[in-house]
Amino acid sequence: MDYRVGLLLRIGFLIVNTIILTAAISGSAGVFNISLLLIILIAQIVYLIKFAEKSYRQVRDFVNTIKFDDYAQMYPVKLDGSVVDELNLEFNSILKKLRNSREENEANYQYFRTIVQHLSIGIITINNSGDIQIINSSAKQLLGIQKLSNIRELKFINQTLLDTILNLRTGGNELISIKTPEGSIQLSVYIIELALRDEVFKLVSLQNIQRELEEKEMEAWQNLVRVLTHEIMNSITPISSLSATVGEELRQARSGEHVMSESDIEDFSMAIQTIQRRSEGLIRFVSDFRNLAHIPQPKITDVYIKDLLDHVAVLFSAQMEEAGITLTLHTEPESLRIAADKSLIEQVLINMVQNAMYAVKDKPEKNITLKGGMEVSGKLFISVMDNGEGIDDEALSKIFIPFFTTKKVGSGIGLSLSKQIMRRHKGNINVRSQIGEGTTFKLVFNG
Repeated sequence: MDYRVGLLLRIGFLIVNTIILTAAISGSAGVFNISLLLIILIAQIVYLIKFAEKSYRQVRDFVNTIKFDDYAQMYPVKLDGSVVDELNLEFNSILKKLRNSREENEANYQYFRTIVQHLSIGIITINNSGDIQIINSSAKQLLGIQKLSNIRELKFINQTLLDTILNLRTGGNELISIKTPEGSIQLSVYIIELALRDEVFKLVSLQNIQRELEEKEMEAWQNLVRVLTHEIMNSITPISSLSATVGEELRQARSGEHVMSESDIEDFSMAIQTIQRRSEGLIRFVSDFRNLAHIPQPKITDVYIKDLLDHVAVLFSAQMEEAGITLTLHTEPESLRIAADKSLIEQVLINMVQNAMYAVKDKPEKNITLKGGMEVSGKLFISVMDNGEGIDDEALSKIFIPFFTTKKVGSGIGLSLSKQIMRRHKGNINVRSQIGEGTTFKLVFNG
């Protein structure tokens, strides 16, 4: 029977019985009849309440089933067309969908958990309390542990690593050295913050880049040795050749095989001057090389980017006016500040601007732009952009190698010094160039 029909019939019987009872009382019916009608009325009310509560109890039990994730429960179905049967059929259908959804979510969770466990990069997720949610095999192997319950337990492994993980925010990256039984390794630590159900989690990725660093270091040394060899040989070869020539001429003059003329003396003088110039050039070269290893530690203060760019512009105003170069300055917002050593960063910018001026010297329209701003990641930057001829890919891969230069004049250490200065500021220099369109150098500060 339909639930509504059953409910209406019971209400109808209750109304009819109430009317009969009222009539019996008004008609001075006997006490027995009135008592019987009253008992029937009370019984109908009780039965009506039980009928209504039966459905309520079923709904309440169903809600508790969902509340306690007991999706395995099934409600009996008699297929008698009753309201209870209809309700149980609906409950079973909903429980089946919830059960299937939970099984699918569990399968997806296990799938992604398996992927995370087999990643070569160490992955750790932690909540606000520092409790570990996920830690994969690679992370355990890198840290040399079997179990980690709370991130603060890392203090027994490496305090610097723990401080880095606790202090870094989304997009933060840090390079940490960790000692292991096999030796020291370099870990690249990267942090992402995630919000899940109003709770913030940190996802920490750990990557051992020791091998990559060693390969890059070896490549850098090879490039450096190649450049050093080239520069030194350029100076030593003419010195050696001229010294041998002068020595032979003097030997012949002393032995009487050859009488020195005034012309020979002038040639000797020119040879000695050439040897002196090349020697002085070699001394300057060695001095520049020594400067690379003596960059002072930055004295960090808050520096307004706009003031820094304005000062650099003043330094070059006369030269640019004479060369016909248009300089554009732009800082957005003007209140941007960086934590930096003003004099060192100014030195970097001076080198960048000088390079830009050289790049645009043959262009009919010479434009240089100095810009300060903030990236989407929140990192601050200063860029130097020119509309010069650009740098080809081969040269672009070598411009930060000491003594490498694409200019006819110059020592080739400016960009190398600039790179090291930015490293001392925990920042970096990015470069983008397009042949025929220009080059942009960007100083990026991690904060």
